[in-house]
Amino acid sequence: MAKRPSKEAIETIRHRFLDHYKEAKTELLYRNAYELLVSVMLSAQCTDKRVNLITPALFERFPTPESLALAEIDEVKKIIQSCSFFNNKAKNLILMAQKILQEHGGEIPLEQSLLMALPGVGQKTANVVLIEYLEKNLMAVDTHVFRVSHRLGLAKSKTPAQTEEELSKAFKKDLSTLHQAMVLFGRYLCKAQKPLCEECFLTEFCQTRQNFKPK
Repeated sequence: MAKRPSKEAIETIRHRFLDHYKEAKTELLYRNAYELLVSVMLSAQCTDKRVNLITPALFERFPTPESLALAEIDEVKKIIQSCSFFNNKAKNLILMAQKILQEHGGEIPLEQSLLMALPGVGQKTANVVLIEYLEKNLMAVDTHVFRVSHRLGLAKSKTPAQTEEELSKAFKKDLSTLHQAMVLFGRYLCKAQKPLCEECFLTEFCQTRQNFKPK
């Protein structure tokens, strides 16, 4: 079984991530909290690159929660149909916008519990929005963060929620930047297939190349 890194190793890992990704940000393109929330909802099990191809037309047609709340579901489906699970996402986007109008006066609520009360918004989505928009000291675990954290021995849990808890306890601070750093590291270096180990700056801490997937 892989060993958990020492406190000294965790600090070294933290500093290297921060050194290499000083101002790490999401690759999703957005202009306001509404566009960020919609983009993050669409990005579930879909690449940021694909989402960025979809959202210009979506935001041109539905630029506000008010307009999205009145949308016909078939029109939303047509715009986002190249996105994974587009049927369910279209339904949740409209329901989300309707609830924002009904309960928040058309403003995106920037609190974790309020975001998670919106249709289609789980803890990971809520945390990503707060990390990106407000730089909250939170961790969010997608497939990249899950894989990287397990390869480095930072986490041993089988679920994203438990892994988030492990990473939060291990790092404690700088979580917003560390989340973004781990996403980029996993996306471009510590890839699921054929990781670029020769370019890695954390080689001595790597415990396995296994392609971990959250359950």
